[in-house]
Amino acid sequence: MRLRNETRDDSRRHRDTPAPGDDTPAPGDAGHSPADIVLTGGRVHTMDAAGSVAEAIAIRAGRIARVGTAEEVTPLIDRRTRVVQLRGGAVLPGINDSHLHGVWLGTMWPNLLMDQLAGGGDHLGDHHGDHHGGPPPARLETSADRRRAILRTAELLASLGITSYTEPGLGPGEDAGPSGCFGSAALRDYADLAAEGLLTSRVTALMLFGELDGPSSLAGLLEGLRTFIPPADVPGRFRVAGVKIFADGIPPMGTAWTDEPYGDGTYGGLLIEGDTAERREADLIAMVDAAHAAGHQIGVHATGSRTTRTVTDALATALHRNGQITSKHPARHYVIHGDLLHPSTLAAMAAAGIGLNTQAGIPVATQDMLTAVLGQDVLPHAWPLRDALAAGVPLCLSSDAPVLTPDWRAGVAAAVTRRGLDGRVRGEAQRLTVTQALRAYTITPAWQDGDEAWKGSLEPGKVADLCVLEADPLETEPSALPEVPVRLTMMDGQIVYENQTNLI
Repeated sequence: MRLRNETRDDSRRHRDTPAPGDDTPAPGDAGHSPADIVLTGGRVHTMDAAGSVAEAIAIRAGRIARVGTAEEVTPLIDRRTRVVQLRGGAVLPGINDSHLHGVWLGTMWPNLLMDQLAGGGDHLGDHHGDHHGGPPPARLETSADRRRAILRTAELLASLGITSYTEPGLGPGEDAGPSGCFGSAALRDYADLAAEGLLTSRVTALMLFGELDGPSSLAGLLEGLRTFIPPADVPGRFRVAGVKIFADGIPPMGTAWTDEPYGDGTYGGLLIEGDTAERREADLIAMVDAAHAAGHQIGVHATGSRTTRTVTDALATALHRNGQITSKHPARHYVIHGDLLHPSTLAAMAAAGIGLNTQAGIPVATQDMLTAVLGQDVLPHAWPLRDALAAGVPLCLSSDAPVLTPDWRAGVAAAVTRRGLDGRVRGEAQRLTVTQALRAYTITPAWQDGDEAWKGSLEPGKVADLCVLEADPLETEPSALPEVPVRLTMMDGQIVYENQTNLI
């Protein structure tokens, strides 16, 4: 197979053993058996370890059969094969939005919290926010309500080329929540929809034993781990992977725990219940230990510099205690958001194989709010995406939708340009290359899921999850990327979205 290698700045690669069950990769390229679909005449960005770029890809029985030149793939075409002429367009692995609130998005769309903030609202950091200052959506009371929201999100994501996402926080801690979007019943709705074959994205979920964006306790987490039984996995479609912990709030609201003082001389604090700062920190560490000991992946909402350091140390200690300081530990623990990260924290994350899951649209929208409360001195370690990659931290980009738009093209543009709506660049030194940003939406989220052996890149034997664009993102002005149409979306070799204005 003659493929062109593409130069990248991000050199860290993650490989693991194949996932068990139905999604263990089948052998690719079974002789010259005809393909079901061939896409040819464009750029196939494989996101493999070598950064290979091809011009054609063949799909057979839901798997990638061959990737290479048009000449190499043509022998797999017969009269039954559908041939898609890319016309200079591009094929990417199916996009993986690794932090997206699917039930909530289906309730809120097309309203976004960040749009509300720009319009003068004050609900940033409130995951029960309203409809642009109007009355909040009606609480989701029934399974039918939640299923309708999930399927609405599924249709939207398919139109954006998204084939996987992580639902980051559903569980008993929110069973009485005001929105009805985050309770444990939603986990069962997801499992049922997956079993019925109605999901057009692969969903990974984290359990929540405290309030979303609110307090939690060591006792509550221990009780949840002991008594709550999540629904069984639906292989390749739905899996409850672990636990979400809210460690602190966010800097603009003065609720992140920081090394740097706020304007009033305070330093914020943890959301963990406790009579003293020392008690809260000790209980946070104990919560991490307990979730890790129970075999769960842990995603921790941590934004302030002191919180990100404390969480990193706690995760690393838990891994070290079990002799598991390696990026191949199946838990794949990670820091969520990570607004303020000092170089020493990034180094510790890399050494322990701890990932960073963040949203590139946040710095361009909220940097001025950050400096208003913490000053300009925090900027060198604010949202340090490029520094994280340079340190060797596995980096995932995501939307946190409906905080930001679920359109990953806007996320890539923000990561590459760091340019806000006002035209100003915020954090120029932390800009990523397009390829780095694309990897952070494809193969690295597959690593976070523990599934990079069978999804996340376009290689023979892997599942045929594809996003097809009308133009090559590496040949498009980054700021114009959100305008590049998604031509079709494929999951397991089945087309789940096709742009009807660009019929093939």
